[in-house]
Amino acid sequence: MVSKDQTYGGIILVVCVVIGILYTVGLFYFGGNPFDWSIPFWLIALPVFIAFIAIMGIGAWIGWTMATTPPPKPIEELTSEMEEKKEEKGEEKEEVEAAEETVEEKKTKRKSEKS
Repeated sequence: MVSKDQTYGGIILVVCVVIGILYTVGLFYFGGNPFDWSIPFWLIALPVFIAFIAIMGIGAWIGWTMATTPPPKPIEELTSEMEEKKEEKGEEKEEVEAAEETVEEKKTKRKSEKS
């Protein structure tokens, strides 16, 4: 199932790609013969074209990222996972403490046997 954010990302991606293609086609195909254009036109048109395509590329990249990123977990799941981890750490601490006590008991028994 696709989340709302992934849908928006897909829409952003498609819109940016379509606008970029339409702008390129409009500039070079419907703008007449590009070789007949004067140099002052190119001095304005080329930087604007590059900047516009770069902006559309960034927008498409953001849309792609949004569309391919999985939705975040609900807050309820995150809090329950955090509580479980805390409980597990508490149990591990108890096990470690019990193991340390048995080691200390063995040391004291060895000392008493040597004496």
